[in-house]
Amino acid sequence: MAMFSQNPVLNGPNYSFAENPSKQSASGFREHRFNPYTDNGGSTLAIAGADFAIMAGDTRLTSGYSISTRYAPKVFKIGGTTSSQEDAHIMLSVVGFAADGEALKERLDSICKMYRYRHGKPMSVTACAKRLSTIMYQKRFFPYYVYAILAGLDEEGKGAVFSYDPVGSFEREQARAGGAAGSLIMPFLDNQVNFKNQFIPGSGVGHDVKPRQVVPLARNEVEILVKDAFDSAVERHIEVGDHLQIMIITKDGVEEKLLSLKKD
Repeated sequence: MAMFSQNPVLNGPNYSFAENPSKQSASGFREHRFNPYTDNGGSTLAIAGADFAIMAGDTRLTSGYSISTRYAPKVFKIGGTTSSQEDAHIMLSVVGFAADGEALKERLDSICKMYRYRHGKPMSVTACAKRLSTIMYQKRFFPYYVYAILAGLDEEGKGAVFSYDPVGSFEREQARAGGAAGSLIMPFLDNQVNFKNQFIPGSGVGHDVKPRQVVPLARNEVEILVKDAFDSAVERHIEVGDHLQIMIITKDGVEEKLLSLKKD
């Protein structure tokens, strides 16, 4: 059984009586360690456009070197009025510990639904971003072991992406990647979306050179970048793969796509 396994790396959270005791009192009692968290792999990213936002994630769920399932979505619609969330206008991605991600998604979705019921209108993505920060901060002493990204359209109809750490600190960004392959994907987004350390040739000398202006990309360009980012990540990381789930939110609603990735 995994709960009593002697290999915590492969089997995740466990309670092993075979471990060496960390303490031993005069009475002979042993203190054993218990880790309630595990990392289930996978990666997500989000990019904000001028009038849209795109969020994507792979569907592989791992436990150590084992693949538990090849279809475990990490991107969810939030705040809809039906079970299918057809009229949702906010997207949430959670990656890390799958159980905590599911719990956080359900809690935020319930709060958005109650807000709509009480006020007769959907919660804005900005208000939802602040509420999600509060939810995560309330659990700071036993935090949700997830990397969360929230996306939608703001009050002006512009794409909005908010990224979080496990205790609720957040910021609005143009693009963000997280999860197992976050460190592989983020430099690619910094170059292709945020134009980090890119300058206009011939615009000056030394410190007078002008940086390249950051402008929102067109939707078809962003979709190509998302696919390229994950095609590259699956070649380099064993915890990412199987399928790519893409959600695109516009003023007309949320469109979902499912593409194939490497399965080995």
